[in-house]
Amino acid sequence: MDRKKFIQTSGLGLGIALLPGVATGKQLYKDTEPANNLNPKIIKDEEGEVLNVLGDIQTHKLLGSETDNQIVEWVDNVGPGVGIPPHVHTKEDEIFRVIKGKVEITVGGTTTILEAGDTAFAPKNIPHSWTVVGTEKAKMITSAFPAGIEIMFRKLAALPPGPPDFENVAKICQAQGISFLKE
Repeated sequence: MDRKKFIQTSGLGLGIALLPGVATGKQLYKDTEPANNLNPKIIKDEEGEVLNVLGDIQTHKLLGSETDNQIVEWVDNVGPGVGIPPHVHTKEDEIFRVIKGKVEITVGGTTTILEAGDTAFAPKNIPHSWTVVGTEKAKMITSAFPAGIEIMFRKLAALPPGPPDFENVAKICQAQGISFLKE
């Protein structure tokens, strides 16, 4: 059978096989149940809860309370020189996606410069850090899973203005299973 005839025939067969479920709105696969009762959400660029987390301006887009604690996602929008020193998470993995600017990131001993369109994955228990480099602000989407770290960020954002008390910051982070490494 030639390719065109195969596609036409198999397409028709697939359409007939799916039609009963589509027409009736019934679930096609009886052995799968919806995983949860999550509500869809659309978040515009300018929307979200903005927190100043020790100079890291974060706009929280998705929270654990909205994702069945599967994931939390925020946008970092920060100037040159701002970053997070080497640290380790014991509870969550993180994904960093640079949208604008340049971010120097170190994960597991490998350092690289991420630019717009680049992504890095930092699994839990692996040391990592990042710093905005260059002359322009950077915009980076960060995801952490499972969720929970957003509670720590709110506590850090609530600290009094001025130079942070590192002991207090470390204590708040340690409660989330995050420890800082000596450089």
